[in-house]
Amino acid sequence: MNDFTELLGGLRMAVADRSAPAPGLRQRLAEVEDPAVVRQAGRVLAELPPAGPALRPIRMAVLATCTIGPFEHLLRAALVATGTQPTLLLGDYGTFELTLADGEIDGSPDVVTCLLDERYFLPRDWSAADPAGLAAHVAARFAELRGLLLAFLRRMPATLVLHTVPVPAELRDSLISWRARAVVGQAWHRLNADLLGLAEEDSRITVVDLAGELADLAVAARDERLYRYADLPYTDGALLALARQVARVVAARSGLSRKVLALDLDNTLWGGVLGEVGETGLHLGGLYPGNCYQDLQRAVRRLREQGVILVLASKNDAGPVDKALADHPEMVLRPQDFAVRAVNWTAKADNLRHAAETLNLAGSAFVFMDDSPFERGHVAAELPEVAVVSADGDPAGLVRSLLRPGWFDVPELTDTDLKRPALYRSRALRTDFSSGFASSEDYLRALRTRVTAHPVTAFEVGRVAQLSARTNQFNLTGRRFDEAATTAMSTDPDQLAASFAVADRFGDEGIVGAAWIECRDQVWRVLNLVLSCRVFGRGIEFAIVDWIVRRAREAGAIALVGHYAPTGRNTVANGFWEKAGFTPSGEDGTYTVVPGTAPTCLPTWITYPETSDDRHG
Repeated sequence: MNDFTELLGGLRMAVADRSAPAPGLRQRLAEVEDPAVVRQAGRVLAELPPAGPALRPIRMAVLATCTIGPFEHLLRAALVATGTQPTLLLGDYGTFELTLADGEIDGSPDVVTCLLDERYFLPRDWSAADPAGLAAHVAARFAELRGLLLAFLRRMPATLVLHTVPVPAELRDSLISWRARAVVGQAWHRLNADLLGLAEEDSRITVVDLAGELADLAVAARDERLYRYADLPYTDGALLALARQVARVVAARSGLSRKVLALDLDNTLWGGVLGEVGETGLHLGGLYPGNCYQDLQRAVRRLREQGVILVLASKNDAGPVDKALADHPEMVLRPQDFAVRAVNWTAKADNLRHAAETLNLAGSAFVFMDDSPFERGHVAAELPEVAVVSADGDPAGLVRSLLRPGWFDVPELTDTDLKRPALYRSRALRTDFSSGFASSEDYLRALRTRVTAHPVTAFEVGRVAQLSARTNQFNLTGRRFDEAATTAMSTDPDQLAASFAVADRFGDEGIVGAAWIECRDQVWRVLNLVLSCRVFGRGIEFAIVDWIVRRAREAGAIALVGHYAPTGRNTVANGFWEKAGFTPSGEDGTYTVVPGTAPTCLPTWITYPETSDDRHG
């Protein structure tokens, strides 16, 4: 209780100070399992004023087929814990279908989440003697819901978050025939499969599996008294589980996912201390507890296969570690799986700083897993934006401890995600390569950098939208363009969405930059330009602007206008337009160049193939 008192006190202090709760406080909030405490936290956070760049603002509407109840407070707390600052717009009771049919919600929400219960799909009265008729009714209700949702999305440019519905015990137990139970059970599982399938029909729909989540949690789904008395179909525990799943979706779509997993070795990736027991004495594979450590390595490898960058952070001698990783027959992770290996006796916080500098990523991109309370505490104190995961206690819980929070969630995997571990390993090689040159320009010339630029294709929309959501440092205006907005711009003759890919002697970096441009009345306006931090320092941003200037010139534009709006996290981009040859105009944050007379700003060490686009000349 003292911990909860301290937690709530810290949240109240943040509200009073008009500041975002500190990262460590948010992580503690995310770990609270008592829904009553999370409800209190949600009420406290309702008074949080705009907290600046530390939290990503999000406008979310909640529509429900039932009473919303405490879901509002639980959802707010879950969203703040993931790094967003929500404005919640609550639909009126009994207006679920009407709101979807109308296709408009006051407040222009970014996300609409729907709280569903079984009464929406079941008739008020049904016959236990006709399970096939009941199954047909459920299927018909889903078809009606599907039609409403897809029509709503045609009118409202928002993300929709839905969930599967647990099979109600009353429905199951009302049937005394096992055969009938099977028919109705099939129909209900088909309903949930159809709900999950909605995500394949429109990329703006995400469906979380609440039914599966509740099957894995020790919480009751239903409080019968609250259900009958207040039309509240779910317990606080079930609503908290749903709120956290919805918050994970929002965090992923807002670009708040983490990219790097830094791992200890002794009693984390293997059992035992290598320096004490030697390679042959490690617990790895076989029976408990060795199977737990091997399962963790398998889980980590699966994360790497999906684009998570691995960093080794271990206090050990490097030679024995390299030998164990390379030669141990039960080892799943090998030396080449790690983009950075910091195996030494330096403080782990310092090693993580070095890894962040090597990868050119912020601390907020890192998750650190270690069995030592001292090491975790030191990293949390020195690098508060790094998420810290405990690997102590029973090793049987290692995989769940790592995966449960959903640190690395993304809306969908892109080609760049799948290539990311290799890309960042190449980045580390570039860092080593650069040490052999007398000047940075000599190094840049030796890289033989090539930039490929063209209007966004349908295959690239997902990656470009991901860049918009996840790029904070070189993000000139902070304006976010999701998949729907990027797709719309790519098909509009008066607008242009462009992608920029980079390759050099170490390999293909993939799409690392994007620009969204309005091209009306012979005046081109760069609404936003973003560049991945992993290619900072190579002049790629100037190559991008040079390409845009050339395109504007070819199209006969008489002016090209760039914008810079400080966000608190994009100071690295301050002054960029002037460095690119633009002149400040009378309006704050606006810069102009005449394409017909603008000198090139393409760095001499960068080349790109010429491309053309009939829509713009």
